[in-house]
Amino acid sequence: MTHLPSLNGLRAFDVAGRHLNFRAAAEEMGVTQGAVAQQVRQLEAHLGVKLFERLPKGLAFTAAGRGYHTLVATAFDDLRAATETLRPEPGKVLVSVTPTFAAKWLMPNLPEFSAAHPEIDLAVLATERVSRFHGDGIDLAIRQGKPPFGAALEVVRIFRQEIIAVASPALVGGHSLPLDPEALSCLPKLHDAHGLWPAFLRHLNVEDRGGRGLRLSQTALAMDAALSGQGIALVSSFLATRDIAEGRLVQVCPDTLPGEHDFYLLAERGAKRGSAVQATFDWFASKADANV
Repeated sequence: MTHLPSLNGLRAFDVAGRHLNFRAAAEEMGVTQGAVAQQVRQLEAHLGVKLFERLPKGLAFTAAGRGYHTLVATAFDDLRAATETLRPEPGKVLVSVTPTFAAKWLMPNLPEFSAAHPEIDLAVLATERVSRFHGDGIDLAIRQGKPPFGAALEVVRIFRQEIIAVASPALVGGHSLPLDPEALSCLPKLHDAHGLWPAFLRHLNVEDRGGRGLRLSQTALAMDAALSGQGIALVSSFLATRDIAEGRLVQVCPDTLPGEHDFYLLAERGAKRGSAVQATFDWFASKADANV
């Protein structure tokens, strides 16, 4: 195994790389500027590679130093995350959700959660990737999917995937609502990663005559584009409930498209849960649609 550099040298390099200044790095680390500079010099000597260009007013990465710093900073982030999983805080709960769920449902409903559970420090990990309970240190997850999820998980379905078409009132102001299928086919469409427009239009028995439309990577972005009047978006009905109720969006036709991937609350089955995790689990479960 290749002999690894000193951890102190790597830490000095990480902090100096963030500030690109030995003095600022020394202040963060609580040591002298000379100590930081010496640690970095020793790291460069160990590697046989120059990591920084010394400038009159600070530092600049060399090409090798920039790439190495990215990897070293990531490694320190992983170490910090791993340490946190070993020292869980009694009132802290980490929930993993998709960015769209976070932006369009969880954030608007967080004030209610905070009012009901002011003692709980809820942390939200918004990511498209599948999170791991042990590897990522999460307590709960909400994911869109299709059973079975595995015997190791406790699963509660909280929202059905019922797809509706929504738009800004400004976009459809010249039309009478609900739109007939032909009128809807001529308006611009907003496409997300789920790609549901072909199925929705087949359900209406019409072709798309609205042009190429805007293509976005997330449903949340499609909803934002709809809010700004750029087209019609297809969204799960529960995500648009608040915007429809407050008049920012309108459901442009009564037809809905049932989806195959509902939204589920996931937790480790049999794991010992603290009171904060259990209370958070119960709160999410209480928000389940009546028809799930």
